[in-house]
Amino acid sequence: MGKVNSTQVIGIASGKGGVGKTTVSTNLAVSLASLGKKVMVFDADLGLANAQLALGCRAKYNFSHVLNGEKTLQEIIVTGPMGVQLVPGSSGIQHMASLSIAETAGIIQSFSEIEDTLDYLIVDLAAGLSDTVMTFIGACEHRFIIVKDDPSSIADAYASIKVMIQDYQLDNIFIITNCMDSLEEGHRLYQGVDSVIQRFLGGQVGHLGTIREDEMVLRSIKASKPLLKFSPSSAAARDFEKLAKAVTKLTTETSISGGLQFFLERLTRKDTTHT
Repeated sequence: MGKVNSTQVIGIASGKGGVGKTTVSTNLAVSLASLGKKVMVFDADLGLANAQLALGCRAKYNFSHVLNGEKTLQEIIVTGPMGVQLVPGSSGIQHMASLSIAETAGIIQSFSEIEDTLDYLIVDLAAGLSDTVMTFIGACEHRFIIVKDDPSSIADAYASIKVMIQDYQLDNIFIITNCMDSLEEGHRLYQGVDSVIQRFLGGQVGHLGTIREDEMVLRSIKASKPLLKFSPSSAAARDFEKLAKAVTKLTTETSISGGLQFFLERLTRKDTTHT
């Protein structure tokens, strides 16, 4: 059995699309892996299999093949740069909450086979506030919201955080400011959002870091390579390295035994916390 599993489960979300959520998810994963961490990305962004493109992987199968019993989890996992593992997503994910007890047990069992070797599971969520997104984010331990300095991105991020705090009583929420002109501008944007949250929601969110605007990010996406591989000395690559170090300092305050199993049980049970 070995150590008590300490897999930390991170949900990465955004109020709206187009703010770089998958870019952050995959580059954070590669940056954590470069620090010697065992990392898996679970692509829960339905319909868009862009995590595999961002990592430069080609997946033959996806999570729907696990849900319908055709494949085991091990058989669909693809390995990307720095050993980052990817679970390719599928539209079947939205049916997770309505699986039978036997199906649920099978999925938890398949994940538990890999959990001893995993430090981080990064769940790349779809944009918006669908029931599926909220089910996933409620099951994660840490919640990262990507925000750009754009009025609609800020408004949608605030709306997402409002639902998390007021409707779902979630905490451990952190903002990552993306595509910023400078680190200072990123911090200023975070402070603005956080002050509104404190004033109107009575909650608080942390700031994990800022990713600067960098043309190398776009070039790396076009090349289907993570930034750390494509342009390791670029400003944004250095920002992702700093972000990864900040993530390693996050602790599991509740010290849940079996973070991954907790995630899956929360994901597949009927939601009783929210009415």
